[in-house]
Amino acid sequence: MIKTIDLTHLAMLFILSVCLVVSGIHPFDRTTWALEIFPILIALPILFLTYNKFRLTQLLYFFILIHMLILVLGGAYSYARVPLGFALQDWLHLSRNPYDKIGHFFQGFVPALVAREILVRKKIIHGKKMLAFIVTCIVLAISASYELIEWATALVLQQGAEEFLGTQGDMWDTQSDIFLALIGAIVALIGFTKIHDKQIQKRQS
Repeated sequence: MIKTIDLTHLAMLFILSVCLVVSGIHPFDRTTWALEIFPILIALPILFLTYNKFRLTQLLYFFILIHMLILVLGGAYSYARVPLGFALQDWLHLSRNPYDKIGHFFQGFVPALVAREILVRKKIIHGKKMLAFIVTCIVLAISASYELIEWATALVLQQGAEEFLGTQGDMWDTQSDIFLALIGAIVALIGFTKIHDKQIQKRQS
């Protein structure tokens, strides 16, 4: 049982809950919605169970929320039909809706910060270069595993998997998904290491 909860975290949970409920009222495809929000249903219990003993930094909770909202929006519309993606498609003169690439970018960005925080706070890895290398490897392993899950889902659902996969006819979709996750991890490591370290030190104290 959670003893005390930060008001900021409570507000984040409220925002996520409202968006999740609204997205599930009339999603474009019910199966796709369920598949896209499923990672949230796995992550939330873990966050609740570890909240007292291993409370994460504010930075990480914030980006976890952003990632979950991206999944919720993708589930509501299906990734190939998210309005924000069409706006980006027109703006960047792309041949397809790129919203799913935002999702895969955050699939690298957020796990990189999660892995980094665990490894640093548990003092598992010593040395900045080795830490960055191991974090990147973890991200690539997670991204590749997710692609295998998508493949397995496609085999089970067959024609019904098109909305979930969101490939939009791109034969290199799997490779570009993993590449975007790699970019997300690199951006997280280069752009947020200093602020992440400060928040980790504050959390540990």
